[in-house]
Amino acid sequence: MTQYFLSLPHDSAEEPTMEGMDPAELERMMAEVGAFNTALQEAGAFVTAGGLQPPSTATTVDYSGDSPVLTSGPFVKAEEYLGGFWIIEAENDDVAIEWTKQASRALRSRVEVRALQEAPAA
Repeated sequence: MTQYFLSLPHDSAEEPTMEGMDPAELERMMAEVGAFNTALQEAGAFVTAGGLQPPSTATTVDYSGDSPVLTSGPFVKAEEYLGGFWIIEAENDDVAIEWTKQASRALRSRVEVRALQEAPAA
């Protein structure tokens, strides 16, 4: 089965946290995401998921030369950044998109889906 990466884009103009959310909205979202995760697990589609700290906490490491160079912050300045993700398994793109629709509905947010590259044939 193919693995798919479901990513959660966030606007770089702000670094959203759960602290600023309306408590009722946060509770609703957490319940819907929990139900989505349970459905993924029961279907055998769940691989892993996680939320990411904002880009301001990143360190970029470049060891392409003789010694490593560490830079505070993300590797690129962008209008949007990755805030979280799921990795799921699905039979095909259509099934992965159906799961992505459910994730988007639970979060009331955009979610991008892309297949992971397959391992090269030996």
